[in-house]
Amino acid sequence: MINKESVNKARSLYYGFLSKIFVFTTSLDRYKGVSEALDVMIENPIDENSAEALKEIKAFLTEKGQNALIQEYDDVFHNPAYKVVRNTASYYDEGVESGHQRVAVKNFLAKTKIRRDEANFKENEDSVGFIFTFMHELIELIMHGGKEYENIQHCLFTEVINPFMDEFIINVYEHPMSKAYQSIAIVLNAFMAFERMYFEVAKPPLKEKVRVQKPVEVISGAEARRRAENKAKKMAGLEAKVERTLRK
Repeated sequence: MINKESVNKARSLYYGFLSKIFVFTTSLDRYKGVSEALDVMIENPIDENSAEALKEIKAFLTEKGQNALIQEYDDVFHNPAYKVVRNTASYYDEGVESGHQRVAVKNFLAKTKIRRDEANFKENEDSVGFIFTFMHELIELIMHGGKEYENIQHCLFTEVINPFMDEFIINVYEHPMSKAYQSIAIVLNAFMAFERMYFEVAKPPLKEKVRVQKPVEVISGAEARRRAENKAKKMAGLEAKVERTLRK
């Protein structure tokens, strides 16, 4: 069983990092705090696969700079020369950009004091970037005593994020212009696996059109528990590292 309070600061760090990576904005401080977040996550990765991916993202930013990441974002999500990756929960749920999942997120928002900054945030409420920002804010509220938001974060993950995130990750990973975003997809995949353990929900079956033909690893219940405990310990270690960083 995961000690949820012990890993919330680390979860907030991950969602904050991912919100910066997936939110579309023209703000000059678009990636403020990303490098520092990467440094903390690299020291305390969730698993070996995402550890390498985090180092690759850091190297990309160091060698090529933020403008290269902005260009890659535009190529993956907005460039009509390629099959762009759709980034709203509604699209994966219904095939439309503004559907039931957008309404669901707006309804969750209405139950909180969090509001969308319409002047700077142009995408729908059920876009990946906004959902991650919303989760980050919910976790921050919970850590500051807002226990009433625990059910909202649970519903947001189980009803909106979990059903479509695997398909989104595959689309980002397989996009022909993905370089840094391939590594980001690996990190996101590892974090979503942890979130499923945190919320005690199952990985949904992939739709047939995006099913990856890879052998399924069958493990015992004891091994599954061992792996869950190891991941929880790593997230708790990240929590401690975040705490030390904040005190500096």
